[in-house]
Amino acid sequence: MERARLAMAIGQLGTGDSVAMRLVYDRTSAKLFAVCLRVLKDPALAEEVLQDVYLKVWHHADRFDSVRASPITWLCSIARNTAIDRLRSAQRQPVADGELPDIVPDESPLADVVIEQRQEQDRMLACIAKLDGGHAICIRAAFFDGYSYGELADRHRVPIGTMKSWIRRSLLRLRECLDDA
Repeated sequence: MERARLAMAIGQLGTGDSVAMRLVYDRTSAKLFAVCLRVLKDPALAEEVLQDVYLKVWHHADRFDSVRASPITWLCSIARNTAIDRLRSAQRQPVADGELPDIVPDESPLADVVIEQRQEQDRMLACIAKLDGGHAICIRAAFFDGYSYGELADRHRVPIGTMKSWIRRSLLRLRECLDDA
């Protein structure tokens, strides 16, 4: 239900519907902030990037295809890529692992949203578990920990082209698994 409402709201953004934008923001801002924060390790910078993310969503909502991806997957992809782009352009050093961010988002999602997200997360984790061990590690590192292709290639001692192929094939397998579920 929530997924369909979110997909419909994203579709309405193309017509300049500010009410739809409010719905998209209210339902996704905490999640997208967390994605940005995970990559950037800087709450203030994550907030700036989050604004850029919603501008991109506003201007490029017509690119969303509900057949290819769920709304939250599409939005998280935009957030992750925008955060990585900002990180590269600023050439910032990540915050040490032991440090905590100064600002923690003060938004509590509704119970039905939490349940739907948990079910989607469980499906995703089950599908990731079906991947080859090394490829599953790469998918987790790229999409949950914010590692770039280059960082993963160095870490696994393979050429960057090989890493891109691994990620691409793994994403295709994940899509097949999620479509079957």
